[in-house]
Amino acid sequence: MPRNPERRTQLADAGLAVLAESGARGLTHRAVDATAGLPAGTASNYFRTRDALLGALGERIFERLAPDDAVLAPLAEREPTVDLVVDYVHYIVERLLKRPELSLALFELRLEAARRPGLNEILSRTLQQGFDTDVSFHVQAGLPGGAEEVRLLHFAIEGLILDQLTPGAGRRYDVDAVTARLVRRLVRDD
Repeated sequence: MPRNPERRTQLADAGLAVLAESGARGLTHRAVDATAGLPAGTASNYFRTRDALLGALGERIFERLAPDDAVLAPLAEREPTVDLVVDYVHYIVERLLKRPELSLALFELRLEAARRPGLNEILSRTLQQGFDTDVSFHVQAGLPGGAEEVRLLHFAIEGLILDQLTPGAGRRYDVDAVTARLVRRLVRDD
């Protein structure tokens, strides 16, 4: 198995571009090679199977969406209230909408995982790790609520992002105001 992490990252980023642009049906090892500007066969050397490629794309999405510590630091100094949860969630929504190709690619991966047991297993692990990290952050920060509130916020924000990036009611409302209302209804100071 090739060990060049920079090349693996380059291929994963090219795969995400293909997935967001062409959907799961357009994602092939050859399309990834072409988008990355690499010789044919490079992607298949790094990702032997389609499930391995798709699973690596799921991991890469979360790497690219990782929060900036410089943004989190001042938030961490504040009192842990619902208002702080609102600001954290605003930052999440901002990151997701600033990189719509990553959100679209994740939606594509989740739909594809519903049809592919191998990918379902890989992506479920990645999504569970992300959820566990979010719950751990929430609890360690002393924010109101717990795992159930984090789960509900995931559901709500995923729906909001889907609405913003696909045909529907998107863009006819203030995303920041809706985000704040969602958080305030789902998380309460006790």
